[in-house]
Amino acid sequence: MKPRLILFAFMFIIWMFLGGNISAHNVIAGLLVAGVITLVMGKLFASTPHYFGHVTKYLWFLWYMPVFAWECLKANIDVGRRILSPSLPINPGIIKVRTTIKSDIGLTILANSVTLTPGTLCVDMDIEKGFLYIHCIDVGSYDMDKYALGIVDKFESILKKIFY
Repeated sequence: MKPRLILFAFMFIIWMFLGGNISAHNVIAGLLVAGVITLVMGKLFASTPHYFGHVTKYLWFLWYMPVFAWECLKANIDVGRRILSPSLPINPGIIKVRTTIKSDIGLTILANSVTLTPGTLCVDMDIEKGFLYIHCIDVGSYDMDKYALGIVDKFESILKKIFY
């Protein structure tokens, strides 16, 4: 029951933070949305309570959000520059990236973070071997290992602290 209560409180706080005001309508909507998310996703959190019992994991998650937002902003600017300047290279390709994250939830969040970052798309995962296959807008003539590390390293280093 405790993991579901934590999930409910966390979702309600996020709703209130994103909502921007403390009106009665916003509080009621936040309670309803947090309740529905808890009903739908609560089983996942109840089956893995060891992921969500430490306060430090929440602090790392709070750090992850601005890091993710910053990486998305940089990627948006890069993709926008490529659209507006046809002389900039577009050399799409798929690269194979090794990850050290072992948990399914951590891998899923890493893959979604890569996919939500403009210019990259996680097209496949090999969970047993720890590989992500990522389509990039410009693989160019970069050192592939270094380039692959640059894509996931910022996300992976924080996600390993949340989902070990």
